Amino acid sequence: MNAQGMELSALLTAADQAGAYFADLRDREDLVEAGNALHYAVVPVDLRGCESGGTALAQIAEALRFPDWFGGNWDALADCVNDLSWWPSEGYVLVLEHASDWRTHDRESFDTALEIFGEASVRWAEDRVPFWTFFPVPARELDDIGE
Repeated sequence: MNAQGMELSALLTAADQAGAYFADLRDREDLVEAGNALHYAVVPVDLRGCESGGTALAQIAEALRFPDWFGGNWDALADCVNDLSWWPSEGYVLVLEHASDWRTHDRESFDTALEIFGEASVRWAEDRVPFWTFFPVPARELDDIGE
């Protein structure tokens, strides 16, 4: 593992720093590698073509192997990401890829999901379990998001 990977591994162990973040697309592989090196549950979620919250929820539910009781709504997403009893791990790294279409076409639901993932990180930190959600985007988009 390179120096950047070691720094990412150290960061990913800090449950109190975990949250939902936009990340430079060029860092995607290093994030996945660092999460895997820590033996965390690393979950890539391909949101390519998702333009609505409903479609995104279905993709997220499938990738995270949500149980049959998942209701397909925002409250159910919050319940599931705050539970994950069916997928125990020392930490979680979700990589929600290709989310730009969703963010562009249904900003309200995207922001709702971002808030849910952020709140889940806080809840998991109480148990000292890092719960990270990354949205890798091209650097040019990252610059626009920061404005």
